[in-house]
Amino acid sequence: MPIRRLPPETVNRIAAGEVVERPASAVKELVENALDAGARRVEVQADGGGLTRLLIADDGCGMAPDQLALAVERHATSKLEPDDAGDVDLLRIFTLGFRGEALPSIGSVARLTITSRPREGGDAHSITVEGGDHRPVAPAAFPGPHGARVEVRDLFYATPARLKFMKSERAEAMAISEEIKRQAMAHEGVAFSLDLDGRNVLRLPAEHPGDEGRLKRLAALLGRDFEANALLIDQARDGVRLSGYAGLPTYSRGNAAHQYLFVNGRPVKDRLLQGALRGAYADFLARDRHPAAVLFLELDPLYVDVNVHPAKAEVRFRDPQLVRGLIVGALRHALAAAGHRASTTVAADALAGFTAHEGVAPQGLGHRAWGLGQGAANAQGYSRWDAWTQPATATAQIIPGLNDRSARVEPAPDAPYALSPKPYDPDAAAPAAADIDLPLGAARAQLHGTYIVAQTRDGLVVVDQHAAHERLVYERMKAQMAEGAVTRQALLAPEVVELDPAEAERVAARAEELAELGLVVEPFGAGAVLVRETPALLGSTDVQGLIRDIADDLAEHGAALSLKERLAEVCGTMACHGSVRAGRVLSAPEMNALLRQMEATPHSGQCNHGRPTYVELKLADLERLFGRR
Repeated sequence: MPIRRLPPETVNRIAAGEVVERPASAVKELVENALDAGARRVEVQADGGGLTRLLIADDGCGMAPDQLALAVERHATSKLEPDDAGDVDLLRIFTLGFRGEALPSIGSVARLTITSRPREGGDAHSITVEGGDHRPVAPAAFPGPHGARVEVRDLFYATPARLKFMKSERAEAMAISEEIKRQAMAHEGVAFSLDLDGRNVLRLPAEHPGDEGRLKRLAALLGRDFEANALLIDQARDGVRLSGYAGLPTYSRGNAAHQYLFVNGRPVKDRLLQGALRGAYADFLARDRHPAAVLFLELDPLYVDVNVHPAKAEVRFRDPQLVRGLIVGALRHALAAAGHRASTTVAADALAGFTAHEGVAPQGLGHRAWGLGQGAANAQGYSRWDAWTQPATATAQIIPGLNDRSARVEPAPDAPYALSPKPYDPDAAAPAAADIDLPLGAARAQLHGTYIVAQTRDGLVVVDQHAAHERLVYERMKAQMAEGAVTRQALLAPEVVELDPAEAERVAARAEELAELGLVVEPFGAGAVLVRETPALLGSTDVQGLIRDIADDLAEHGAALSLKERLAEVCGTMACHGSVRAGRVLSAPEMNALLRQMEATPHSGQCNHGRPTYVELKLADLERLFGRR
């Protein structure tokens, strides 16, 4: 069969299959065009999931009539300028779009109409493209002083086969909404609105550029809970700046849907982010929990390639390890600075679990004994304790054990991680008044041998003693590991692990890093590595499975997360067995000692699996619970 040139219409439709995968893809390209045009307001309307009609209106710089005709030509763009020699540098791209493919691709598979008025002044004009057929530019009406309105009708009508692969209208509309949210996160200084089938679902005013405005925009999109539980990220290294917000470990999710990465203002989906987040939160979350984070990377365009994906959804960094190290380091720094802080949703969930009940009079006491008449009860009657005669036996003595001192259990002499309180002193049993002003307050009681109740100046704190001490011991063990190399044990017979040649090369290249974690490997020919020593903490372990897991992690995330997670899991198990157990009765000094250690230890607000170690209830919440305000 002879080689022949394809018609331009066919070329455009082939390109459209790559660039415009679904209505949300068209919205992405058109919104990015508006942002590149300097728009401060972007309005999006979608009907029928975007397949029936799409409208993107902006107040950008607009286009003159002669520019409209060029805009729908393939590979015509205003975003790349040749140098004096006539060459175009594709390595320094400062705009969101640059290929000049979106408009001609959309026009080849839909009915496209572009109406625009330039900022420099003059009349508005429009151009229409239907299935690749260009109509002449003509005068048109335009509601604003300048900008553009792009209307797309009957998307994919020229390629009916593509319509069969579309999801339901609802699913396509949700994809459009998610795309607008991503663009709005990246550009807090731009106002966005979204209407789906005539119903307004999103209206975001422009925020002041900067951290404060960005957090307001994120709160409007991700909820107020994210705003209350987000940690500010702002770190720079070797010309790369990372900013944004990441959620506390106790504010985690069941999936990775709340993880967003932006590179130079461009929303991207990158496995690097998932691997870096997993590594940074490895000490705080179980594998089935995922942190929430919105991170912004800013770097010289020369060091990131945005031309590796037709839809520009992926990027490639020149130095991915630098970027990953920056993300992990910045997140760990922010988590350490959070100290013992836990998410506000913990208290909200606790309060939601309370159920109000009507008061019940003590057995043998009628309504008159409570100071209530035969008529209807009133709030004053319930609160006037002087209206009835207290029984001869004090209420405190009716409840068995209320006035008894807490029993005290001495730690075993060989318990390596047990609390070591001072000898019991009856005069020191009552906590100092100043303890109430500390973040976790003064211990007042212990319930069910498991929960410590502490009083703060404006509320109370309930602490899970076992989970809290487990975190304290775990942090102590991590510090000890960081001070020196991990203890290693030599294998009686070195084990050969066969891998794919590329996998074996990646593992061997990280031999020095793995040795710091106690795993000694070396190349063993093509497609194999030799394991001589393993971390002593792991004991007898599956070396073959461990190396293969590490190879998978290196391929996907660029780091040996599996080994770190296994070491962390062992440390967590040791910490669990070496911690104060639930059911152990503690004295007041022991309880206060635990609270003070929590205040001084980073990450003590959650256990090793991301569950909270304490719940704080404010006095105002308690008063609302009992109807006092």
